[in-house]
Amino acid sequence: MTESSVWLVSFLTVIVVLFAGLSLYVFSRQKQHERQYKALVTVLRNEIRSITGSSIGMGKRLADIEQKLNITVEKQLELENRDPGELAYNQAARLMEMGADVGDLVKNCGIGRPEAELMALLHKELHTHHGIEQKH
Repeated sequence: MTESSVWLVSFLTVIVVLFAGLSLYVFSRQKQHERQYKALVTVLRNEIRSITGSSIGMGKRLADIEQKLNITVEKQLELENRDPGELAYNQAARLMEMGADVGDLVKNCGIGRPEAELMALLHKELHTHHGIEQKH
C-alpha cells in the first residue's frame, strides 16, 4: 500500500467515525424530542378529558336548570291565568289571620271597603263560633 492510500483510508475512516458519531447524536436528540412530545401528548389528552368531563357536567347542570326554569314559567303562567280576585281574597284572609284591620285589607289587597268589612265580620264570626265550639 502506498502512502497516499494509507492517508486516504485514514481520512475515510475518520469521516466514517465522525458520521457515525453525528448519527448517534442526531438519533439521541430525536429520541429525546420523541419523549418530550409523548409527554406533551399525554398532558394534552388529560386536559382534553378534564375539559370534556367538565363540559358534560356543565351540560347536565344546564339541562337541569332549563327544566326547572320551564316548570317555573309554567307555574307563573298558571298564576297569571288565575282569577286575580281569588288571589286578593286569599291574601286578605291571610292578613286577617295575622291581625290586619279593614284599612290594611283595602290598602294591601286591592279590594273595596265593603268587601273588606264583610271579610272582617266573617272572620270575627268564624273565630267567635270556633271559640264557642272549643269550649263545649
